[in-house]
Amino acid sequence: MDENQQGPAPRPLSEDELVKLLEGQRFGVLATVRSTGHPALSTVLYRWDPAGRAIRISTTAGRLKARQIARDPHVALHVRGPDVWSFAVAEGEAEVSGDPADLLAFAGDQPDPAAFLEQQAREGRVVIRISVSRLYGTALDLP
Repeated sequence: MDENQQGPAPRPLSEDELVKLLEGQRFGVLATVRSTGHPALSTVLYRWDPAGRAIRISTTAGRLKARQIARDPHVALHVRGPDVWSFAVAEGEAEVSGDPADLLAFAGDQPDPAAFLEQQAREGRVVIRISVSRLYGTALDLP
């Protein structure tokens, strides 16, 4: 390649591509805000609800990310695409919920919902629910 030639520029992903990327992945990196204002990053398992434009993440009430969200609800979830050059980011405000409906929405169909919720309570499980206000991301279309 000639040194003056540049490769393709990253292109913004469309709303449909962003939703598809979020639906196609299960792991992402959650960014919360530390008391110092610095970001705190955690790899998380998430569930995307496109109809409700919400993301749910299961954690325990005592985890740092749950405490940080209680103090400052501004979060972002970074999700890697099918290659290292593509990604989606979902930004929004989060809340920590112990609501059984949120726990079941995260877990999906359970053969015995009452037993499942009892186990979740014993483990101190809660759900971080992110109301997504902004989605963005890019891809680099290489030949």
